Amino acid sequence: MALKLACAFATSEASHQHARIAEELGYERAWFYDSPALYPDVWVQLCRAADITKRISLGTGVLVPHLRHPMTTAAAIATLVSAAGQDRVVIGIGSGFTARVSMGQRPLTWKYVSDYMVALRSLLRGEDVEWEGGMIRMLQWPGYGAKRPIELPFVVAAGGPKGAAVAKELGQGVFGVFEPQQGFDWSVVLLFGTVLDAGESASSKRAMEAAGHGGSVLLHYFLEHNMLDQIPGGETWKKAYDDVPKNKKHLAMHDGHLVGVNEADRPYITGELLARNNMSLSASAWRDRLAALEAKGATEVAYQPAGPDIPRELEAFAKMVRG
Repeated sequence: MALKLACAFATSEASHQHARIAEELGYERAWFYDSPALYPDVWVQLCRAADITKRISLGTGVLVPHLRHPMTTAAAIATLVSAAGQDRVVIGIGSGFTARVSMGQRPLTWKYVSDYMVALRSLLRGEDVEWEGGMIRMLQWPGYGAKRPIELPFVVAAGGPKGAAVAKELGQGVFGVFEPQQGFDWSVVLLFGTVLDAGESASSKRAMEAAGHGGSVLLHYFLEHNMLDQIPGGETWKKAYDDVPKNKKHLAMHDGHLVGVNEADRPYITGELLARNNMSLSASAWRDRLAALEAKGATEVAYQPAGPDIPRELEAFAKMVRG
């Protein structure tokens, strides 16, 4: 199997320690989520990870432009480069689905993302950039930021043709969820779930705690795409949020997002749902799943562990990949 093995973290206060464990287990890259309504600051945690690791590549999975002025992001990137070295840093960037929706907003337009990427990369090269009507440039002297130019690979989180076009024009790769974007030399696929122990049921307490977050994401995804009729009980699940005021429904639905299962979702997250959607699988079934993704064009899998024992999840997934 030629797939590169990466991990992704719903950035926590312990993610830097988990990145160190991932490095010891042979993971090549660690992606950190950028959703400040849900997790600690992504740049702080990436720099903490850089301080205690030596080899593993570190990246944003993915950066959300509207959260920061491009100069702020450029300074953050320069700080991470100073801590980890330019060869270990990659930048994932996207329109901000989770980070935007969890704050009551729609994803950004791809025009905005494209303009932001151009400005950000120009700043990192040390160039003058016009933004919001003013000229800006990184003015950091030696000792106050990484030496410019800073040239880094960018991976674009794209689920449709507009995002894919931006990825082809401005990026070096693409970042997808569940399935790969085809036609790219670097195609990352984000996966959720757990590797079942021999003889373990997908409905076991451990498996449900480790993979349940993926089931919640699935329900929310199908709701956003008007596909709840494809999930048994999907329409009934939707009614669990009927009593929540419309202007606060996004807050209720994102409670525990990618960390665990909230009380409204819990009755609808079953072992059968997780197994049927490739989230709670045996080691051999996982290997079949990865082989199928590779055949579709995936070049890297980013596995996001969850539950009370993240080191166990990282180790089991790495062991499964090694066969």
